Amino acid sequence: MDLLASLNNFLNPPVLFFFLGMGVVFFKSDLKISEGVSKFLSLYLLFSIGFKGGHELYKTPFSSEHMHTLFACILMAIVVPIYSFYIFRVKLGTHNAAALAGSFGSVSAVTFVTAGAFLHSQGIDYNGFIVAGMALMESPAIVIAILLDRMGSNKTQRELGKGIEWKKMLHEAFFSSSVYILIGSLIVGYLSGDTGWQTTKPFTEDIFRGLLTFFLLDKGIEAAKQMKDLKNIGFFLILVTVCIMAINVLLSILLIEIIKMPLGDALLFLVLCASASYIAVPAALKDTIPEANPSIYLTVALSIVFPLNIILGIPLYFYILKTILT
Repeated sequence: MDLLASLNNFLNPPVLFFFLGMGVVFFKSDLKISEGVSKFLSLYLLFSIGFKGGHELYKTPFSSEHMHTLFACILMAIVVPIYSFYIFRVKLGTHNAAALAGSFGSVSAVTFVTAGAFLHSQGIDYNGFIVAGMALMESPAIVIAILLDRMGSNKTQRELGKGIEWKKMLHEAFFSSSVYILIGSLIVGYLSGDTGWQTTKPFTEDIFRGLLTFFLLDKGIEAAKQMKDLKNIGFFLILVTVCIMAINVLLSILLIEIIKMPLGDALLFLVLCASASYIAVPAALKDTIPEANPSIYLTVALSIVFPLNIILGIPLYFYILKTILT
């Protein structure tokens, strides 16, 4: 019965609006959302979740359990791109395999935010430090993907560093707009405490779900546009994508069991590990691995991983974790 109740999540407005967005493309509607509005919504969600996470950190003393969780986040951000690179390279070239590995090693902030909204609907809290964990997972995968690309291109040691603009690449990895606004909001939320939270609550909390719903409408449009490329990426890539998601879920559950995370934190950690980046990583790899085909790694992240997590993954992960942890 719990499983059926969890699967009813797809009837929630944010998920339904994701389907509505896909219908814009399928039914050839003239509905359009400008790039500026889409960017604003993305930055708002990152700001809101970062600020809320900072306030939660303010209320919750830092503990060894928090440190273990942050270490697990970093560990997965390193391990996932490395092992997935060698799986993807079985059929794909080095450049595309590295780009896909980077996408899977990084995270989808929108999936994380949607999972947070799902927890809120279930009346379950989570600790703010998990937001810091999301921020820590954004950048390492980008660096590792570039290194894997260079090392997998049969270049000599002298040539490995050549062509990598380290300053530009590291700046993009650690100070991109998504990472900057997320970490900045986290710090401001922590420093401003209860006073800052009460002041910004109408903006960060009260209208959050409505703007998330509108943002998922936009993501539904984007996902449907990318789906035309699914036939070009092949059955192998779809199958491997699902398998890697499943492996990441199993690895996450193992770490959750070792650390003994509470249910709310556990779900968000698992969602981070099972997601793939379609914003930060493509922006960083566009110039650093120009040989990689964006229609491959964007389609996989946005049209396969994202919908699977939003529609089926989050409620299914919740059911599994609730069964294991309670």
